[in-house]
Amino acid sequence: MFQELRLSVKLAIRNLRTNIGRTVLTLFGIVIGITSVIVIMSSGQGVKKYILDLVGTFGNDAIQVEVKVPATGKTSSQNALGQAMGIQITTLNERDAITLAKLPNVAAFYSANFTQEITSFGSIKKRTLLFGTSEDVPAVDPGVKIAEGSFFTASDDRSLAQVVVIGPDIKQTLFGDANAVGQEIKIKNKNYKVIGVLGARGAFGPVNYDELVYLPVKTLQKKILGIDYLRNVFVKVKDQSLLDVTVADITDTLRRNHDITDPDKDDFSVTSLKEVQDIIGTVFNTINILLLALTSISLIVGGVGIMNVMYVSVVERTFEIGLRKAVGAKSGDILKQFLLEAIFVTGAGGIVGIILGFLLLFVLSLVFARLGFNLSLSVTSQSVLVATGFSVAVGIIFGYYPARSASRLSPMDALRKE
Repeated sequence: MFQELRLSVKLAIRNLRTNIGRTVLTLFGIVIGITSVIVIMSSGQGVKKYILDLVGTFGNDAIQVEVKVPATGKTSSQNALGQAMGIQITTLNERDAITLAKLPNVAAFYSANFTQEITSFGSIKKRTLLFGTSEDVPAVDPGVKIAEGSFFTASDDRSLAQVVVIGPDIKQTLFGDANAVGQEIKIKNKNYKVIGVLGARGAFGPVNYDELVYLPVKTLQKKILGIDYLRNVFVKVKDQSLLDVTVADITDTLRRNHDITDPDKDDFSVTSLKEVQDIIGTVFNTINILLLALTSISLIVGGVGIMNVMYVSVVERTFEIGLRKAVGAKSGDILKQFLLEAIFVTGAGGIVGIILGFLLLFVLSLVFARLGFNLSLSVTSQSVLVATGFSVAVGIIFGYYPARSASRLSPMDALRKE
């Protein structure tokens, strides 16, 4: 048995080396497919981890309350499109925030609103995102750290103080290397005193947190927007094990405050950051599966190429097959030889594809690092197992039928064709 297998392996390798040009071209299609599987799966896992880590910087003990268009899902396109088209939900207010702060599992909270305005210092102007909040932002959001000066107080919020805390990129744009604390910037032609500068945090999606300008929420409402409602309330819980219970308590409290009896008419949504992470994980897993399915098409194409080449090989080697059968070779021996040739090609393609995938991910990691993204892309064991499984499966599936065709040739018919 071992000797027969050894002979089949030897003959398969000899034939592949004899037709090296054909072997390399066949190999090329498999290499592309395996490399694509490695890069897509590993990149998907890397990007997923990167985004989940970013969400984690907000704290796993946080809950977000935000306004929502009634009769729509909180993550639905109807809700997002409705607000983008100008539907204003004005029912969330400071009374709601204060009521939520009294719930038993709430440790801290801050209310929020935002808008965009031109911010200037001297002749330098920049359009910035103004983030109006109450004073407990650093207590709720662990990513908010003061690098210089201080954050504003509850007294600043109540008195509508014209003070701001700016991100490091805003500080660099407006003041360069000079000290920003104590300086005054203009927003809507009014002076606002810089009392603090935040530490670097980076971007999350379209929002660069290093370009935010924080100011008291009541100052933003009364002196810039001319409104008295909120867009968000962020809550930090005491006990994470009671996160779901707290979400339910917040929902019930807001429904009572807003006189809502039908859940379909909720004008707010309550989402824990743990739920956000679960949603992100599900979305990325679905996307990765779809991308993997699309990538597998290239492997199928490569497999069809192997099948065609193997059929040509069978035709070219008909006399050889007949001669081997005439001297005692069995159909199983012929089947093993041709099947091993297909497996060797796909196996070699899998190895080369894994190596190229590793090198490509290494280059991509360097590019992302140069662009300022702390995104680690590395070959995962899962991607290697899937790629190896694909390559072996392609070799067996697409090599079997040509191999079976060769094994079924009659010795007399095969010798007669020479």
